[in-house]
Amino acid sequence: MSRVQAIELVYLFCAVCFIVALKGLSSPRSARLGNIIGAVGMTVAVGATFATPGLHRIGLIVVALVIGTAVGVPAARAVKMTAVPQMVAAFNGVGGGAAALVSLAEFDRGHASFGTAAAVLFSTLVGAVSFTGSAITFAKLQELMTGRPIVLPRQREINAALAVTALALVVWGLSDRSVTAAVLLALVAGVLGVLFVLPVGGADVPVVISLLNSFTGLAVAATGAALRTTLLIVAGTLVGASGTLLTRMMSQAMGRPLSSTLFGALTATASAAAAGPDDGADRSVRTGTVDDVAVLLAYAHRVVVVPGYGLAVAQAQHTIRELADLLESRGVEVVYGIHPVAGRMPGHMNVLLAEANVPYEQLREMDDVNPQFPLTDVVLVVGANDVVNPAARDSPGSPIYGMPILNVDEAKAVVFLKRSMRPGFAGIDNALLYDPKTTMLFGDAKDTLTSLVSAVKTA
Repeated sequence: MSRVQAIELVYLFCAVCFIVALKGLSSPRSARLGNIIGAVGMTVAVGATFATPGLHRIGLIVVALVIGTAVGVPAARAVKMTAVPQMVAAFNGVGGGAAALVSLAEFDRGHASFGTAAAVLFSTLVGAVSFTGSAITFAKLQELMTGRPIVLPRQREINAALAVTALALVVWGLSDRSVTAAVLLALVAGVLGVLFVLPVGGADVPVVISLLNSFTGLAVAATGAALRTTLLIVAGTLVGASGTLLTRMMSQAMGRPLSSTLFGALTATASAAAAGPDDGADRSVRTGTVDDVAVLLAYAHRVVVVPGYGLAVAQAQHTIRELADLLESRGVEVVYGIHPVAGRMPGHMNVLLAEANVPYEQLREMDDVNPQFPLTDVVLVVGANDVVNPAARDSPGSPIYGMPILNVDEAKAVVFLKRSMRPGFAGIDNALLYDPKTTMLFGDAKDTLTSLVSAVKTA
């Protein structure tokens, strides 16, 4: 067996690792093991690459690996749970940009075949869109810019002109194998990526994260085709396919087609940011005390906890687990209602609760928990807002109208833990906060939950 054949067999092993890793990541119970298997596969793949005959500039490769490790490991270990979506967006953008740059470097090495040129131009186009689009997503999530949709004057015409220009550059690059055309394509695609994400805001951002992830996978697969590296083709295709499927699932969870999520702000004829005509004016909320809520929870038969981004902000996942365990010791049935787009990225709440070792059996998906709300005594909403907002179901003028929600308003009592009356990520008011059966507990979620634990013990 030659060295090249041996390396191909190693790459096949790594590809199997990636497939098994994706399978493991499909469930919180096996996600940790899946992540480890994927990391092992990537480590072996990098090691095998160094054994490739004719590999040049090994010193530069080692330097790049050292710099990447020095940046990536501390960043991943130090990142807070609230910032994980931003980190995912940043890393995804880096992947797309790297794929585009590697393709451009391959195109610059000499005369390329038509197939190689097509792969390079595709990777450049999609990778650049993913890079700049992910950068804007990062800025929105990090609150470096507004999370609301931003539509520039005559943006539809600008987008159309850029798309035509990109197509013309692709034709030029294919016909003349022009490196200049490829570089210009990268610049135009970068601008397209910015304009692609700017009009998306609020609760739609998780869908865009998933879509850009699939873009990066496709760019990597195209780069693999240009480099004639089977492992890159397999890995990129896996990421692209899984990202596409996840995007489709997220769109279904939002209750509207992907085109509406991506281009709704561009095609809207009027603003509909409010959930109602008075947007909460002249309405009062009912506030309660920790002792009142503790008694309500301690003597309930069934409690549903609805976690949201505020739970992650407060780093209160361990405290909510302690409260749930305490209630269960008193004979109260406790489950967690998980909305598919709760938080700032797909699966955010699952990851958050898994960190606190919440039993997987207690997690209930939206379709499973919704029929049970009429039989629920208390719903404890911790930091969620848009995913329980009845406007998505009852107000056709609302920006989130049509998005399936957790029907917590059907429960006998609702308790909201919030810092203030500030709207959720979608920027709209929530009529449920003013419902007579809703009790508000204002303050930091972790402090409030800690007080609730102490109060339940003496209730």
